[in-house]
Formats: sequence, structure tokens, C-alpha cells
Amino acid sequence: MLQPGDPGRAGRFSRLEWDNSEVSNPKKTRATVARAHRSERMSIKDVARLADVSYQTVSRVINDDPRVSDRTRDHVWRIIQSTGFVPNPAARALVMRRSSLIGILTDGSTRYGPAGVLAAVENAARDEGYAANVLVLAEADSRGTVRAYQHFIDQGVAGIVVIAPKLPLAEAVRETKFSVPVVMVAAGESSVPGVAVVSEDQEYGARLATRRLLDKGHREVAHLAGELSWLDGRVRLRGWQSELRAAGIEPPPHIQGDWTGESGYAAGRRMLDEGLPSSIFVASDLMCLGMLRAFYEAGVRVPDDISAVSFDDSEFAAQFYPPLDSVRQDFNRLGQEAVHMLLRLIQGEPAGTVAIPPVLTVRSSVARPRAAVARSSTTG
Repeated sequence: MLQPGDPGRAGRFSRLEWDNSEVSNPKKTRATVARAHRSERMSIKDVARLADVSYQTVSRVINDDPRVSDRTRDHVWRIIQSTGFVPNPAARALVMRRSSLIGILTDGSTRYGPAGVLAAVENAARDEGYAANVLVLAEADSRGTVRAYQHFIDQGVAGIVVIAPKLPLAEAVRETKFSVPVVMVAAGESSVPGVAVVSEDQEYGARLATRRLLDKGHREVAHLAGELSWLDGRVRLRGWQSELRAAGIEPPPHIQGDWTGESGYAAGRRMLDEGLPSSIFVASDLMCLGMLRAFYEAGVRVPDDISAVSFDDSEFAAQFYPPLDSVRQDFNRLGQEAVHMLLRLIQGEPAGTVAIPPVLTVRSSVARPRAAVARSSTTG
């Protein structure tokens, strides 16, 4: 199995860039590709005819032969991508016989969520009697995705699970035409033709976290966001904003983090300098840990001085001081749902979008605002 960061076959699939330069005859290309979309099977000669090159040239492009000019290479790849051509007829036959191998495509993200999903998908596949061929893309673009797909077809996979925590890989998957079933694990995405989607409903999870603070009487709920190039960061930000607006509160500007404990610490120092909110929803446990360290060093007490809810409910969330309220993602169920949906597609059954609702684990990091406590003591 290729691991994130390993050199090897993944490298040659990941270092290519898609070039959208013009082709010599765009009208001809559009017409012929439209006809190709209606074809059930494509051969290398079909691709050559559509591209107006020899089949030897198509073969050289597929095999990355340096003798092919960049202009021709880009033109042929555009035809390959738009037609869904699979260059290995033997591999296609293996797929039709329902092989016991599935492909798992990931961008190599090693953060808590993607790593947990990858392990869960591999375990679920094994439980169903399937071996997994894992391929890592260091950079996810359309051409790299097509090459990875062709690698999987050469291996005779019955279907592919794509783990796409970031927007570029999700977009590349949407742009690629597949001839085997594909399930994408991606937060906040919807199914497109040929690609089913499974995800945790992270927007709902963010709303749960925000609602926890609102229900305790907080009207000032800040948000420390994860990277917004990540789908997870975007949907958690959106959930926080939506829940505040539903409560009649206009969301303030969020604080930007990058998933690391260091960014959480920096955000905590910034809040200490600029003024603490009464509560905060943090997009990951690791960032929350860094933030709490900054507060501890300054003598700020959680939840007495500021309440905090996080996201992930990682195995160390209960070991924080105080033990952390956090939204739990069920990676095991996510992996099972992704594999089961892929198997349904392999068997010809319909499948669409599945969003698994997360749950909030309540511990000891949330209390009523200090002003509310003071008023209660005065009136009592």
C-alpha cells in the first residue's frame, strides 16, 4: 500500500498539470466528443480518430512518451478524459467479472479526519472480502485523477472510493468520466452522474456545537475555523454561521486557523490581546488544545471565563483540562457506508448521497456566561 508521502507509483500520477490551451479545431472536437459520449465502449483507435492522430500517438501519450509535443499531449488527454476511455480491455473484462479488489484514491492528507476515514474504508472493504489498492495523489488535478483511474483499471478494480477532504480533488472527480462505480467521501458535496457521495453531516455537527453554547445563554459565540481550502473547514464555518443567524445573531468575522495546535495557540494569544468572547466553537480538537494552552498560560479559566466546544471528539478530548465538549465523527460507520454503497453500485443498484449525522459529546468545557451567573447570584 502506498502511504502518504511515499515515493513510487503515486508520484507519476500526481505531478502533472492540466493545460486548458485551445485545440486546433474546437468545433470538430465538441461534435465528435458528443458522439463518443453515446458510445458504450471506446478503443484506442476511437480515441485516435476523435483526436485526429494515430493510435500510436495515443499510446505514447498514455505512456508519457517525451517524444509527443505538449500541444498534442494536452489535446489527446482532453479527449481521453471526456470519453472515459479505458486503455486496457483485459482490465475492463476483470471488472465485468466483479473482481475482489477496490481502489482507494486520496490526496495524502494525514490530518485526523482523512486518516481515520482511510483506515475505516480499508477495514470495511476487508470485512466484505475485498482487498484495497490505495493510491496517493500528492497534487490532485484532473489529469492526475485520470491517470490514477487508469492505474486502478489496469489493476482490475471493481470500483473506487475517493477520499476528498479538499476542494481540488473533489472538483477533479466531478470532471472525470468513470466506467466503474465510484463513491466519494467528501463533506458537503452532492452526488453527480457516475459518482455517489457519502459524508458526515459536518454542517449539522457545527450547528450542534453552536447550539450548545447558545442554549447556555451565550450571545457572543466566536469561531476558530480550519483551512477553508478543506471542505471540512467550509462546512463547519457555514454551520456556525447558519445556527447564529437562526438565533437572530449576525455572525462576527471568524478567526482563521490551519488545523494545527500552533494556529490554535496563536488564535488564543490574539483573543487575549483583542478581548475574549464569552464562548467559542473551535473547528478541531487539536486547534482547541493549542488555544487552551494559551489561555492556561494567561490564567484564563475554561469554562469560567470562556466556554469552548470543539469538533472531532478525538481520543484525547476527554483528557483535556477541562474535559472537552466535542462533536464526534463516526469514522467506522462512514467507512462502512462508503464500501456498502460501492458494493450496491457494483451490483447495479441505485445509490445517491448519504450524510451521517454526528453527535455532540457533552463534558465540562461549557458553562453559563459570567454575566448571567453574576445576575443569578444578585437576584438570589
